[in-house]
Amino acid sequence: MALDRREFLVRTGCVLAAAAVGTGCGRERADGHATVATTPAGDPEWEAVREQFALSDDYIHMSALYVASHPQPVREAIERYRRELDANPVVYLNANNRRLVGESLAAAARYLGVDGDRDIAITDSTTMGIGLVYNGLRLEPGDEVLTTEHDYYATHEALRLASERKGVRVRHAVLFEDSRSVSEDQLVDRLMESVGPRTRVMALTWVHSSTGLKIPVGRIGEALRRVNDGRAEDERILLGLDAVHGFGVEDVTVPELGCDFFMAGCHKWLFGPRGTGIVWGSPAGWRRCLATVPSFLDDGTHEAWLAGDEVSGRTDGARMSPGGFKPFEHQWALAEAFRFCEDIGRARIAERTHALARQLKEGLAAMPHVRLHTPMQASLSSGIVCFEVQGMGPWETVDRLREKHIVATVTPYATRYVRLAPSIRNTAGEVDTVLAEIHALG
Repeated sequence: MALDRREFLVRTGCVLAAAAVGTGCGRERADGHATVATTPAGDPEWEAVREQFALSDDYIHMSALYVASHPQPVREAIERYRRELDANPVVYLNANNRRLVGESLAAAARYLGVDGDRDIAITDSTTMGIGLVYNGLRLEPGDEVLTTEHDYYATHEALRLASERKGVRVRHAVLFEDSRSVSEDQLVDRLMESVGPRTRVMALTWVHSSTGLKIPVGRIGEALRRVNDGRAEDERILLGLDAVHGFGVEDVTVPELGCDFFMAGCHKWLFGPRGTGIVWGSPAGWRRCLATVPSFLDDGTHEAWLAGDEVSGRTDGARMSPGGFKPFEHQWALAEAFRFCEDIGRARIAERTHALARQLKEGLAAMPHVRLHTPMQASLSSGIVCFEVQGMGPWETVDRLREKHIVATVTPYATRYVRLAPSIRNTAGEVDTVLAEIHALG
């Protein structure tokens, strides 16, 4: 890890007794529910991480893709700021808001691997970021936005609303017929074959919550750059990315992805404060985007209003950050979520999450009554694992697992699968327990 274990424990307040935990046998239960296994012996660092979460030991939580349980440093920061606001809301807010928002933005920029924080907007979710960007883009009637059949409701609906307002066309590419046999070459080729002369935006999702497929965004960005080299500035294709299910898992920086808009909530795999999100935009992206909600972070627009002048200057993250009164303690505590992940180490998080997901996929793939839909390759998957049990609907499967105190979810799409999402909160022993319960469904 980035910190040695003792330093991590001191910084996060984890009990030293965690080092002694771990037999790989799990805790005995007398009620017939799934045994909750601890981290195997010899892996105390991950037990120290696990202890940061106030999750109930009565359940195996395979649900990191949904909504976060705050780790201890984030919980404590939220409570600290809440106490200060409750004690003296006006004085504390006026004295600290800009400084603390700045700390959150600086931490986000550092984690994203970008220079400066002026190009980062603070939102409350992935959905808000997607809506602000796609409805704020400067598009003309007849322009085209390219997305895929596999993207989530939030992207499709934001594009539909934008098309109604702007008179633009939205096209949906089909990337694959079977997610289990897809290749990187196929994904890139099908997308680029769908690009037309009026395509101005490509709206994609990094990790699909429908199948767990991770698309090769870096390669797609490179292919787009080659197309854009022959286009005028206003005709270049912008790459927008719903990044929430790779954000906090993958050891990749924004420059490596090559996108123009990176939109993600922070309350899933990053384990940040619930109700927080970010949008990073490239200079080229922000030049072709207009804000929708008045900002309280952009001094230029407020000063222009005071002086009765026209607003000047380009759109940026500050201007795109929706104003109004917020759950400030959550926005401010966002900095602690980034620090928490940095203290563990982004590469270690990616390695751990992928290892648990692969253990889960390999176990499911070996069961004759289970059909796995998530690719096995790490290059084409992340932390989401989707499957179905023969002769059993997804909701029934989830209910049967919930009876065993295993938390799974169902994909919210027309075609529905069961989803499991192991993360750094989980252990290899828990994965084994989950696999045993799914095997018993056959």
